[in-house]
Amino acid sequence: MARNLLARCLAASTIALVACPGGGGKQVHIPPPIDVTGKLPDAAPGTEDPPQGAATVDDALAFLLETEGSLRKVWIAGNRADWVNANFLTEETDALSAAAGVATATTLTRAIQDSVKYRDVAGLPADAARKLELLRRTPTSPAPDDPALREELADILVRMQSTYGKGEYCSKKLAKWAPKDVKDKAKQHCLAVGELSAVLADPKATWDQRLEAWEGWRTIAPPIKADYERYVALVNEGARQLGYADAGDLWKSKYDMTASEMAADVERLWGQVKPLYDDLHCYVRKQLRKKWGADKIAADGMLPAHALGNMWSQTWGNIYDDVAPFPKEPQLDVTKALVKKHYTAVKMVETAENFYVQAGMPELPDTFWTRSLIEKPRDRDVVCHASAWSIDFADDIRIKMCTEVTDEDLVTLHHELGHNYYQRAYKDQPILFQDGANDGFHEAIGDVMALSVTPSYLVQIGLFDKAPTNAKADLNALMRRALDKVAFLPFGYLIDKWRWDVFNGTTPPDQYNASWWALVNKYQGVAATGARGEDHFDPGAKYHVPSSVPYLRYFLADIYQFQFHRALCQTAGFTGPLHQCSIYKNQDAGAKMYQMLEMGQSRPWPEAMAVVTGSSTADATAILEYFAPLQTWLQDQNKGEQCGW
Repeated sequence: MARNLLARCLAASTIALVACPGGGGKQVHIPPPIDVTGKLPDAAPGTEDPPQGAATVDDALAFLLETEGSLRKVWIAGNRADWVNANFLTEETDALSAAAGVATATTLTRAIQDSVKYRDVAGLPADAARKLELLRRTPTSPAPDDPALREELADILVRMQSTYGKGEYCSKKLAKWAPKDVKDKAKQHCLAVGELSAVLADPKATWDQRLEAWEGWRTIAPPIKADYERYVALVNEGARQLGYADAGDLWKSKYDMTASEMAADVERLWGQVKPLYDDLHCYVRKQLRKKWGADKIAADGMLPAHALGNMWSQTWGNIYDDVAPFPKEPQLDVTKALVKKHYTAVKMVETAENFYVQAGMPELPDTFWTRSLIEKPRDRDVVCHASAWSIDFADDIRIKMCTEVTDEDLVTLHHELGHNYYQRAYKDQPILFQDGANDGFHEAIGDVMALSVTPSYLVQIGLFDKAPTNAKADLNALMRRALDKVAFLPFGYLIDKWRWDVFNGTTPPDQYNASWWALVNKYQGVAATGARGEDHFDPGAKYHVPSSVPYLRYFLADIYQFQFHRALCQTAGFTGPLHQCSIYKNQDAGAKMYQMLEMGQSRPWPEAMAVVTGSSTADATAILEYFAPLQTWLQDQNKGEQCGW
């Protein structure tokens, strides 16, 4: 299931100058780490106020009250501008979104600077100290303290995302996948990322057609490179003014630990799951070699990027038929069942909502149904990348999704509504606490609910009369999920590793593409078929790069969701294999989950994790337990293979 289609979003703002807590296209920003002593880090050089009368606790509390009110106003205005921009991609809405970004950046920058004087106030309540720290670390794309540079950054961010959103590749050779209702003859053979992705996913597409689609999409990225280089310079300047070494240092500082501790902990988690990924890679390579031939798939080499069914090789679910453990074993065709049962896009959303309601959570507000974008309009360009929005930090929650009646989108909707239910659960928190415990939490919440979309769940909601229960069917189901979850892990890690090195100068602009492919080769074991020199800008062909959305959240979410799933299944009293568990209709599990959701980011993430799991440490053993039957089978199938690359 392709992550761009599954929308492991939340989509960033078209301006993304700050990732607004729980807000519209800006959501969801990475929560800052908290010094539990309540003492704020040193201020950026040159930002200290001259000695005056000492600030008091009352002064600090009044400042926070005023600041939260001001931020609420500009964030809501920005959310509305971003919503319009994402749903009506024009130069005018680009300008409106950019202007909102400038207003947001100006307000936020001023608030961060003004907060310095309250950092050493004695007796400051813990909640107030936490808010001050969260405020300092709010920006994802920190704007410099210069009005002209702030405006330039806003324009660049809008332009990069707009270029991506309008991107297309025209080819008569791929015309069968092009939209059929295009009236402009010059555009009848032009394909956007969705259509080009469909080429890669089509089992009937030839090797050359897949390669053309893969390379074709990447032609939209080189025009972004110059803007990206300038973006890096501007956000680095903004980060340094906040006291960070660079923007990457700011991003890494947001996980309740130091930047170096966080990087080491992520590497630890990757080390836990790498053997499982290696086993999957080895088996997939063997099966693709059977399909395409040894001249195209080397027995001991990397996997060709365009042969994995996904535009970024990040998930491999579209090649399931080529690698299924038992292809003759009957399997549930969920898409066919949805069509047979006359599901519509709206009914798909209603089904996902029912999952949460049956777990004891509230129904979605009426405005959700009247204000969401649930289907792709035929009369205009929109950003189809699925996202969940909280416009007003209260009850105006929405999704934006070009929903299709498919198995994939049914799972996507369970995921997206997870974001909405998280937003709704913490809506009574102060605005600076309205976000996930960390950004990986927001992604994991939707995913952990999607893990309960099991065959037994599909029977319970009436899509099927019965579900297969034998070991072969189980291995097929585990393989299908591993092609999404396990295959994604290295990609989820490497995007931000690349950006960290770009931000800190280790990777200069004339090595952007070389560095990108070095990481893809190393971590994914994936390679481009042809040369990809510096005239290309392949990172820019991934939505989250031009949109300035940190990506580590998705890697962490893949770890957290299985940890949450195991704990919730234990709460529900489930005793079977972990991959067979669904918490559908279990209100004990739902209550425990909702208790954590209501906390928002009012407490450090280890405390939030402990509410559900009883542990304050991220742990990948749950994902290993979930896929243990498959890994055993893979290792047996790989005997005689030269695994690795």
